[in-house]
Amino acid sequence: MIKIGLIGFGYWGPNLLRNFMANPNFQVYAVADGNPKRLELVQRIDARIKLIADADILINDPEIDAVVIATPVGTHYPLTMKALAKKKHVLVEKPLCTNQREAQEMIDLAEKMQVTLMVDHTFLFNSSVQKIHEICRSGELGKICSFDSVRVNLGLFQQDINVLWDLGPHDFSIVHYLFNEEPIHMEAAAYAHLNPHLPDMTYLTMYFPSNMIAHFNMSWMSPVKVRRVSIGGTNKMLVWDDLNHEEKIKIYNSGISHQQEENRNVIIPEYRIGDIFSPRVPNKEALQGVVAHFANVIFKKEKSLMDGYAGLRVVKMLETAQQAIESNLQQLSKKRETHSCKKEYS
Repeated sequence: MIKIGLIGFGYWGPNLLRNFMANPNFQVYAVADGNPKRLELVQRIDARIKLIADADILINDPEIDAVVIATPVGTHYPLTMKALAKKKHVLVEKPLCTNQREAQEMIDLAEKMQVTLMVDHTFLFNSSVQKIHEICRSGELGKICSFDSVRVNLGLFQQDINVLWDLGPHDFSIVHYLFNEEPIHMEAAAYAHLNPHLPDMTYLTMYFPSNMIAHFNMSWMSPVKVRRVSIGGTNKMLVWDDLNHEEKIKIYNSGISHQQEENRNVIIPEYRIGDIFSPRVPNKEALQGVVAHFANVIFKKEKSLMDGYAGLRVVKMLETAQQAIESNLQQLSKKRETHSCKKEYS
């Protein structure tokens, strides 16, 4: 039995608590949160759980074997380093931390202390993502040409990170899981409606060594919630709509072909439209799989799908995307200034 200490009982904390309580490999021993009202909620759920106001007290408790960190991103690094130094296994919410240097230090300390470091990239245990992984690996879609993601909604606005760092880790972890390659170039655009330093809309394009292109639309400013991914292959195309509870995945036997070069003077495309197939996808909670995987990795029954190195890859992609966004915003700012000056003197 692994005794768990949960740090942070905000938006995601209740989901973590419920799943850890349901797993027979874990005992939720303590929860730490600086808000007394949040701790009152924990007490109502299970009065046996130890309630702590200070995260450091929880980390230093010798009864605790593993720490789960569900706090703002800026606190991930210091809290994780303290827990690892006390030889605690750690599951930390996404993203792992705020930069690559921090991520590498966390990895190095976990290896030195011989404990498990894992980042909660929940979508790797989403039934649809696992099914898409199986389909892509089978070659059914042919050569993958494009990945297009729309992940938009109205809110939740974060105070410490922008929309890229909030929503991007989901898609970036999915892309690497499905295709096992890292981008060689990124282009980005962003806009901030409320806080000029924290964009709430971003459009990002990635180019990969395999010649695949990926496009991401992320926003906190959409009037409707959309969670949709389209994958284009040379043989078939796939659409995953995570909000469609009846047919989450649809495979389209559709594509484009053209005549061989020796038989044509110009490209004349031929459109092939065939059947649509919706494979059966098990209905299970992804976080349940994350918790079970965490136990199996601690017990050395499985190799981690989302270890520190997986977290580092995502942070690297986030940093590169952030640089592309900042470069774009700087160019736009200069062009606006130039345009403003021309109007003033015209």
